[in-house]
Amino acid sequence: MRVTVTYENGEIFQHFGHTAQFKFYDIENGEITSTEVVDTNGSGHGALAGMLSAMKADVLICGGIGGGAQTALAEAGIKLYGGVSGDADKAVEAFMADSLTFDPNVHCDHHGHHHGEDHPCGEDKHGCTGNGGGC
Repeated sequence: MRVTVTYENGEIFQHFGHTAQFKFYDIENGEITSTEVVDTNGSGHGALAGMLSAMKADVLICGGIGGGAQTALAEAGIKLYGGVSGDADKAVEAFMADSLTFDPNVHCDHHGHHHGEDHPCGEDKHGCTGNGGGC
């Protein structure tokens, strides 16, 4: 199994679409066998789900995530555990122990901010509306 986490300085990065790095954990027989930190190289939103699929991720642990990215992950067969914060390694250990606290109704909530694509949150130019007003 391959678990990945949105990653920054050992912590779970809180906005999937803006994460600069993922940390991948390869797990076999209940043990972490290897880890790898991978740069996203500026990929954003939709491209990140494709990147995770190409990297053979089975699970994503993250903070906030928009509806379009959630759909792309589901279509790629990647199980989402969103709304998680804190130490990345500890979150993966909790996942392995079946004790990870997450929010099944997670959405990114950066109202009033911009995505860096010259459109404010709420304009559906990349599929991030339709989740209760979050982006």
